[in-house]
Amino acid sequence: MDRMIYVGMSGAKQAMEQQASVANNMANVSTPGFRAQINNFRAVPVVGVEAATRAMVVASTPGADMRSGPMTQTGRALDVAVRGDGWLTLQLPDGSEAYTRVGNLQVGADGQLTTMDSRPVAGEAGPLAVPPGSALVVTSEGVVSAIGAGDPAVGAAEVGRLKLVNPLAADLVRGDDGLFRMRAGVAPAQADSTVRLLTGTLEGSNVNPVEVMVDMIANARRFEMHMKTLQTAESNDQQANKLLSNS
Repeated sequence: MDRMIYVGMSGAKQAMEQQASVANNMANVSTPGFRAQINNFRAVPVVGVEAATRAMVVASTPGADMRSGPMTQTGRALDVAVRGDGWLTLQLPDGSEAYTRVGNLQVGADGQLTTMDSRPVAGEAGPLAVPPGSALVVTSEGVVSAIGAGDPAVGAAEVGRLKLVNPLAADLVRGDDGLFRMRAGVAPAQADSTVRLLTGTLEGSNVNPVEVMVDMIANARRFEMHMKTLQTAESNDQQANKLLSNS
């Protein structure tokens, strides 16, 4: 009897958590560079005085779908997308690095190259500072050059090179802010000169809306199934108590 309770209870809990993950994917179906979150599950034995046959369901190796999203040409000079494998590097306030596929860049009020949500973009030699009144050009190798605004006599001056990296997917961990970081104990990723960019292009979310809708329906039905298991266990327990009281 209690085995039914363990299976139903843990299964319903994990179904709810997976539904939250699927709902987050659905909410980000239009977010540039978003990577769909995935969760797997496995059975583990219950540790304690219970019999060794008791098991529960827990989340296992949660991660992200690393497939590339669709590419959309925007024609904007500061829109870049990583072609194939690779990541853009961001500089966080605590000095650490984070990695993203979101390439809609802008120049902040302080002249620093940032993402649209004001996160500084890291260069191979540190932050990228843009000269005032200049237009930017980004090459496929990640080289950022500044051109004097309105003055044809002023040539292009190299600002720096974006730090493009390509670490192993197993070494990356998604944060609550949607950015990826190296897992604990792994050094920051080194610049990879083979990573290339598509300029005037943005990468979309790799979430498939149809698949997400199917997953939401499946999770809802799975949760109902586990709840019915608990109800059946309760009904069986009540019937067993009645038989014992009448005997």
